[in-house]
Amino acid sequence: MVKLSPKAITASLREIPRWKKKGSSITRQFVFKDFVGAMKFVNAVARAAEKANHHPDIDIRWNKVTLALSTHDAGGLTENDFRLAARCDALA
Repeated sequence: MVKLSPKAITASLREIPRWKKKGSSITRQFVFKDFVGAMKFVNAVARAAEKANHHPDIDIRWNKVTLALSTHDAGGLTENDFRLAARCDALA
């Protein structure tokens, strides 16, 4: 995958407005009713990530799940990151 230009990143972020650029990653916090709901989401994300062979960093805090995406092999953000972010939005 090719690392996206700053202009392409800005354009891609418009498609996933709840995500924010933080360094060389994009991040979003998801809030659920309870821990069980958060874990169901995490498991769904895990299945989607395995299928895409692209894995987010995941932080779980009771009913809050924060995802961070970056393509380490490319040294920054790629189309894969934005594609998986949109999939995670759909899973939530």
